[in-house]
Amino acid sequence: MPGTPFDARTALAHLARGAREERLVHVRHLPRREAELVPWPTWVDPGVYAAWSGAGITHLWSHQAEVAALARAGRHTVCATGTASGKSLGFLLPVLTALAEGSHAPTGRGATALYLAPTKALAADQLARLEAMAVPGVRAAVYDGDTPPDERRWIRDHAHYVLSNPDLVHHGLLPGHRHWAPFLRALRFVVVDECHVYRGVFGSHVSAVLRRLLRVAARYGSRPTVLFASATVADPATLAGALIGQEVTAVTRDGSPREATTFALWEPPMLSEDTRRSAVSETSSLLADLVLQDVQTVAFARSRVGVEAVAAATRRDLADVNPALAPRIAAYRGGYLPEERRELERALRDRDLLGLAATTALELGIDIEGLDAVLIAGWPGTRASLWQQAGRAGRAGAESLAVLVASDDPLDTYLVHHPEAVFEAPVEASVFDPENPHVLTPHLAAAAAELPLTEADTEWFGPSVPALAEALVAGGVLRRRPAGWYWARPDRPSDHVELRGIGQTVRIVESRTGRVLGTVEEARADAAVHTGAVYLHQGQQYVVTELNLANAAAQVVAGDPGWSTQARSVSEFHILSTAREVWWGPGHLCFGSVEVTTQVTSFLRRLPTGEVIGEHPLDLPRRTLSTVAVWWTLPEDELALAGIGEAEIPGALHAAEHASIGLLPLIATCDRWDIGGVSTALHPDTGLPTVLVYDGHPGGAGFAEQGFRQAEVWLTATLEAVRACACAAGCPSCVQSPKCGNGNDPLSKPGAVGVLDHLLTGR
Repeated sequence: MPGTPFDARTALAHLARGAREERLVHVRHLPRREAELVPWPTWVDPGVYAAWSGAGITHLWSHQAEVAALARAGRHTVCATGTASGKSLGFLLPVLTALAEGSHAPTGRGATALYLAPTKALAADQLARLEAMAVPGVRAAVYDGDTPPDERRWIRDHAHYVLSNPDLVHHGLLPGHRHWAPFLRALRFVVVDECHVYRGVFGSHVSAVLRRLLRVAARYGSRPTVLFASATVADPATLAGALIGQEVTAVTRDGSPREATTFALWEPPMLSEDTRRSAVSETSSLLADLVLQDVQTVAFARSRVGVEAVAAATRRDLADVNPALAPRIAAYRGGYLPEERRELERALRDRDLLGLAATTALELGIDIEGLDAVLIAGWPGTRASLWQQAGRAGRAGAESLAVLVASDDPLDTYLVHHPEAVFEAPVEASVFDPENPHVLTPHLAAAAAELPLTEADTEWFGPSVPALAEALVAGGVLRRRPAGWYWARPDRPSDHVELRGIGQTVRIVESRTGRVLGTVEEARADAAVHTGAVYLHQGQQYVVTELNLANAAAQVVAGDPGWSTQARSVSEFHILSTAREVWWGPGHLCFGSVEVTTQVTSFLRRLPTGEVIGEHPLDLPRRTLSTVAVWWTLPEDELALAGIGEAEIPGALHAAEHASIGLLPLIATCDRWDIGGVSTALHPDTGLPTVLVYDGHPGGAGFAEQGFRQAEVWLTATLEAVRACACAAGCPSCVQSPKCGNGNDPLSKPGAVGVLDHLLTGR
């Protein structure tokens, strides 16, 4: 009941009763942590102090005071502490104090600050917090794609604290920086919230935007201090430093209190010899059981479709047992209107809602705490996200329950059976390459349009500036003059760069209405929205009637044809150069540049039972990707010693490749869809049986390099995951892949075990 102390162990015991007992693989009890309190700094503006002390906050936690002191001293700082640890207060103290002090300047704006969040919702939440504080003399406003033109002018001319996102800075502020001159001239702080999400290609783009911002600010005479807030990540100083190309000080000792947590690892049952119940179905059953116990719970799923499925299934389960509880279940995801989100948040706080299915929109800093339990449907991608989501539970003074429900995936299978990899291993590094030429080159063009590029700009963008600028001159994009490189075209370069990908996108258009349902990167369009493909959008099925690559559009019609589709493709790779290599006995492990060529050649139609009812040819172009990869080789005679005959080699390597892709997210902050793989029994460049895993983005995104650096940990975990899987011949939990272009054929689970075991014996 509300107000009754929550007993997490009792709630978990109820979930694991009877036939479910075997599904509870591991339980870990995390003890309570006491707060480290310190007094407020004497330099804090009285109005700022009054805003917090009025809410009863008269002391700081130690990490908040440390961040505030470093920021006040002008040191770039990153705070990487746990969920609900008050990171915002740490950066708001110096920022709001500077803004309040600057409000006494003749212009009324002697200091300004820019706050950047990865989502509009998070910026809106920060604004609501600032407005509730009502610090005298400080004007704050959100500036994003939804801001009307007249408000934009007012914000540019009058706001002290502007809350925005990297996309708007890229598309709006920087191209029109002359309109922002007074704001930029007074810019004292840039706050980059939730910076751990800036990884891979997105991280490379955001890094370039931040460097362009600091370069333009310097043009107006300001050198702002950059403050980063992050979930717990490995080496946050390196991550933040790579984002801006400057030294950053990390604050990682968490001085906030934490109530005790009971954390369970849960594996759904096998439904047949090679099929396991889905994490979404299992999570909806657990959510219904917790709600029946009056346990207020949020269930995280990785996709919008998954969220809606969890909420709908939970309501159905409750309708059969206690119909009055079904309306107290809701879904929460991106795409909702602000008023819908606010109402859901209010209903949670008031316990009108007992169960909520949510995407990471609820993970990224939205101000909801005090739930009893958290269910996580499938590994969320990183340990940082795991702890962010688990931290959403825990009322003040009460313990909480967190349950990770494994999905049918090699990484999930490994983690629930190796709890030390969840609870004792350090969090992953956020990986990206700020000097990826495929990303940096268009940003240099944008920078040249903002201010002419010179060789001195290596300070901001690194040593490759002259070479990349000359390549842009050769392409007619820039013009070389004695004073530097100038933008040479009539259009805006920022319009050609999307921060959340590389290259062109294909629009998915509903034929009947002309409505654009979404977009997909051109490189993925061949497999995802080819003619005849069944496309799923927010639970609704569509059939692609035409993919027109020339017009960058796929036409779709709504309807469920009764089958699903899977693209089939052929791939090959060429090794361009080897940057690093190591020998493990007869095994040879390498990292370097490769060229991967892929062509989607056909697609399969499958009934819900999995039965293939047809294969249909496709006429699509060959796609070539220049990227980086990690690869390894073993001679045939060594494979024979491992008990793998010549006929079994293709299936053994193919299965090892799939499993390796599935486990790479264990050590690198990537999703299996960010990477690809190829295996062959005899590769012309190596002359040997070869397995290769590559970054699925031009120029690379840092994932394969992380795999090479931690190859022993990565491949050992891969071997253990395949070996421990309960299936007989290979399943999605070990060696089958949902994205395989060959229809998961051939595959040899025993062969994969033999290959990986023999490779690792030489390390």
